[in-house]
Amino acid sequence: MSSIDLKNVNLIFKTQRSKRIKDILIPGSNKFSEFNNNGTVHAIKDFNLSIKDGERVAIIGHNGAGKSTFLKMISGIYPPTSGEMNVKGRISSLFEFATGFEMEQTGWDNIYLRGLMLGETPKQIMSKMKEIGEFSELGDFLNMPVKYYSTGMFIRLAFSVSTAINPDILLLDEALSAGDAAFIDKANNRMREMVSNAKIMVLVTHNMSSAIDLCNRCLWFEKGDIMMDGEPKKVVDEYLNSLKTN
Repeated sequence: MSSIDLKNVNLIFKTQRSKRIKDILIPGSNKFSEFNNNGTVHAIKDFNLSIKDGERVAIIGHNGAGKSTFLKMISGIYPPTSGEMNVKGRISSLFEFATGFEMEQTGWDNIYLRGLMLGETPKQIMSKMKEIGEFSELGDFLNMPVKYYSTGMFIRLAFSVSTAINPDILLLDEALSAGDAAFIDKANNRMREMVSNAKIMVLVTHNMSSAIDLCNRCLWFEKGDIMMDGEPKKVVDEYLNSLKTN
């Protein structure tokens, strides 16, 4: 059984601010203290939340509400500052695509390395190499170091690897732009297949239609708080009403 359970979870970032320019530039200044603490940012505030098998959860809210930070915390990029977080199941995160890539290595090498990072065994990723390469449509460019790739080529490669595994928990952050219209259409079809197969999906979106059509639960985040948790249409309506009154 896959699950995401949070009990009194907080995530706090320390912030820093540069000293005045003249303090940095004047000879004799202390170059080892060019930054001062300027407080903290409480990104996730005392979350108590449980997501179970079969749930398709949309997360909505303003920019800076903590939506993407929440996904990064669930995926293990940001460890909680306090509280208990238990995630059971294999995770695939369709964001932070650059993680696990070696820019000096070829596309083929990176397919293998990224696959291992995503939890595949050497045998499993080797059996999928050909299919991943074909899906990316990068052809002979796969023999080149990825440092020479355009942004679109890099996203194609990363997307092709990340969606080749079968996760229990699928984390999505907004729509993907991965090149020409034909590839984007193919990528969207692959994503729909992953959504249907995953036991849990968590989707961060600004598209209210996606929240309602793709999900059976919706969380509204506001400045690190969960403002509302419930049926997508009800939560979306309340969120949109709040925009009219503010």
